[in-house]
Amino acid sequence: MSPGPTAAFFDLDKTIIAKSSTLAFSREFQAGGLISRGAVLRSAYAQFSYLVLGADHDQMERLRQFMSRLSTGWDVQTVQEIVADALHNIVDPLVYAEAVRLIAEHHQAGHDVIIVSTSGSEVVEPIGAMLGADHVVATRMEVADGRYTGGITFYAYGENKAIAVRQLAEERGYDLRRCHAYSDSITDEPMLSAVGHPFAVNPDRELRRLAQRRGWPVLVFDKPVALRSRVRFPPVRRTAAAVGVVAVLSVGVVAWLGVRRRDA
Repeated sequence: MSPGPTAAFFDLDKTIIAKSSTLAFSREFQAGGLISRGAVLRSAYAQFSYLVLGADHDQMERLRQFMSRLSTGWDVQTVQEIVADALHNIVDPLVYAEAVRLIAEHHQAGHDVIIVSTSGSEVVEPIGAMLGADHVVATRMEVADGRYTGGITFYAYGENKAIAVRQLAEERGYDLRRCHAYSDSITDEPMLSAVGHPFAVNPDRELRRLAQRRGWPVLVFDKPVALRSRVRFPPVRRTAAAVGVVAVLSVGVVAWLGVRRRDA
């Protein structure tokens, strides 16, 4: 009897693309009147801070709360138009060549490719379409009268990612023991543990330690490349000492860092 369908589950930020998918649009959000100029200037500091310091579960929860407050009242159509207009110019050069090659290999093997990201669906879904993903799981913000209320109807983070993976497996007949998952962050341990073939990609310190204990392969992605350049993608390198990076939740980190600075 032939085996059933198989899937590869990919985190997005710092796994497929080289920085935060939402924070990458900070200048465009400012031009569209959604965030202040000061927030744009602090975005570079936010990226550097998380690259060096990482984020634990408590910090991510605070980020979630600030993201909700910051986005309250945003016009949904405006966000969608900003993302659509700037998608290729902003995201295209940030995509890891190694990730694109892996996605192509999974498709060639007949596997479904599914992006599972904490970032909002308005950003993740068009990126997923650009990359040829078969399905996207992302955070969904509550909307009323065409504007974000600040509520979250589904938070694609931590255990919720694993729950979504198991639900998809049940709906589509995936044998999770044969499925793959890729992520850079210890916060995705539940998703990685849910499949038979987990991979740590550019892992943060805690995930690197966990991967070493459990014998998970560690991958180094370090070649962002424009998809349109049609380069020949390099082979994936495996190492036990990947660079420590962690995904940023969203543009809400900008407000959070500003509040922390004022509190200090």
